[in-house]
Amino acid sequence: MNDQAEAAPAESNSPVKRSDLRALRVWPGVLLVLLMIVARFAPAYLEGGLAKYWMFAMMGPMLCCLLLLIWWLAASRATWKERVFGFLGLAAVFAIAMALVEPLMRGPGTIYITLPMGMTAFVAGTALFRNRRPLARTAAALLLAAAGFGFSVLLRNDGMNGEYQLTLHWRWAPTAEERMLAARTTRSPASGANMLSIETNLALTNPEWPGFRGGDRSGTWHGPMIATNWSDHPPRQLWKVPVGPGWSSFAVAGNLLFTQEQRGPKETVVCYDASSGREIWNRQYEARLEDPMGGPGPRATPTLANGGLFVTGATGMFLRLNPATGDVVWQKNLKEIASREAPMWGFASSPLVIGSNVIVWAGGKDGKGLLAFDVETGALRWSAATGDHTYASPQLSTIAGEELMLMLSNDGLVLVEPATGKVRLNYEWKFAGYRALQPRVVGDDTVLLGTPMNLGTRAIRITRVNGELAAEELWTSRNLKPDFSDMVTYQGYIYGNDSGFLTCLDLKTGDRMWKGGRYGKGQVLLLENAGLLLVTAEDGQVHLVRADPKAFVEVDSFKALEGKTWNHPVVAGDKLYVRNAQEAAGFQLSIARAAEAGRKM
Repeated sequence: MNDQAEAAPAESNSPVKRSDLRALRVWPGVLLVLLMIVARFAPAYLEGGLAKYWMFAMMGPMLCCLLLLIWWLAASRATWKERVFGFLGLAAVFAIAMALVEPLMRGPGTIYITLPMGMTAFVAGTALFRNRRPLARTAAALLLAAAGFGFSVLLRNDGMNGEYQLTLHWRWAPTAEERMLAARTTRSPASGANMLSIETNLALTNPEWPGFRGGDRSGTWHGPMIATNWSDHPPRQLWKVPVGPGWSSFAVAGNLLFTQEQRGPKETVVCYDASSGREIWNRQYEARLEDPMGGPGPRATPTLANGGLFVTGATGMFLRLNPATGDVVWQKNLKEIASREAPMWGFASSPLVIGSNVIVWAGGKDGKGLLAFDVETGALRWSAATGDHTYASPQLSTIAGEELMLMLSNDGLVLVEPATGKVRLNYEWKFAGYRALQPRVVGDDTVLLGTPMNLGTRAIRITRVNGELAAEELWTSRNLKPDFSDMVTYQGYIYGNDSGFLTCLDLKTGDRMWKGGRYGKGQVLLLENAGLLLVTAEDGQVHLVRADPKAFVEVDSFKALEGKTWNHPVVAGDKLYVRNAQEAAGFQLSIARAAEAGRKM
């Protein structure tokens, strides 16, 4: 008893007040963590998935992290010294983590991983040590938060997929680009005599597939019927080669393929042999776009026209090359001419050649949205105003009996006289994000406008009124939300990608006919004479689907590529060319009559 009596005064003289030893109130923090988990992962299980509810999946966890800070400062029962120490400690460890993470882990990586993991670890620490002394429990929670924030330092982001999910790898694992560069060997180029042959010159004069989505940018191939029974007559792989990252497609002329890639610090224009995949020449220049969503590399596709190869780089380099040799004829800098920095996803407009002008989107202010250059000299001919953000390309179409250039941007659609740059119609349909699709012209007066982020697709009719062009809305349908997957039309129906599902709409009404295969954010090519859709799915699988409004019918499929595939496929003759950000391949397709003859034999 004497010992207890002597101990009592020592307890009362302790520098730590009894009120300071009260347990932390952690249930609000735990509840917010659970809400954060629901906000992050539940949208993937809803109809449309993360592609539809990505704002909820992104902003929900951010809001919960903010509320966790408010909980800590206002409702945690921590002492004031604890609250200040915890808040400043969180800020410090988060700042250190952000300084150490791989650059592409910032942005979406911060929102999806770094902040949620760090704040969750902090709440776990407060729950585990809520009955300890203030300094000890807060220090322990901060150590766990540092581990949570620091986990991101171990990761590398290679961009997002079509469902807005990060493509993560360990930071020390080599990228596909690094493996390609390490394994790349110098291949002997084709001889000048071969490149300058009469056959090559004829092919370059009349290319089968001159650029992005074909000659009219409609994504339609008018070639022969192909065999659809791939089980008996599968596409035969001619070659497969590693390539640098980028979302360019191919331009095709005879036995020459042209595309764009990223190779280390240099954007690269490459000419491949279409029969073997052998590199014939490449042209490189110092430039690299780093994008945490799409990954590195050029976005546009080269254009073959007027004896030149016209190229838009992601950082704004605009060039005319000699397609036979890769030599630079002239080059311009779109950032300087348009007085702007590169958009978030880079300059993605594939050049359009009309007569003696080559036209490209730059999105600058003061009327520097569209720029037309002389194809021979590179001199600026005219400019026209457009929106300042788009992933689409200019295209030439006949509207109301007149050849006009169409350009879709975040401000809407403009119709421009290609020779002068005079704007004939400005159809305003503003959108705060980006537009990534080609306008689809049907007949002489109907234009389809696709928009991502749940706005859907709109059909407008363009007419001539008192010599001026006017537009009226026919319908707007949320049944087709194509994002960055272009659509095609066939015999009065639209086929496109609705939040990862192939979908058919009635062209007259916008009503849905069917919603079929889940192909992710792939691309579709219409094989018009066969009445088939060739779909390159996001996972690298190639599918044949009937262009039939009655029902979704997948005819056959085969695995063409490994890795995320957003690039547009190309069919030229009986050859299929596909690529993504890590490899490219050429396939021989069986022609229907030849396949039938083979069966009879």
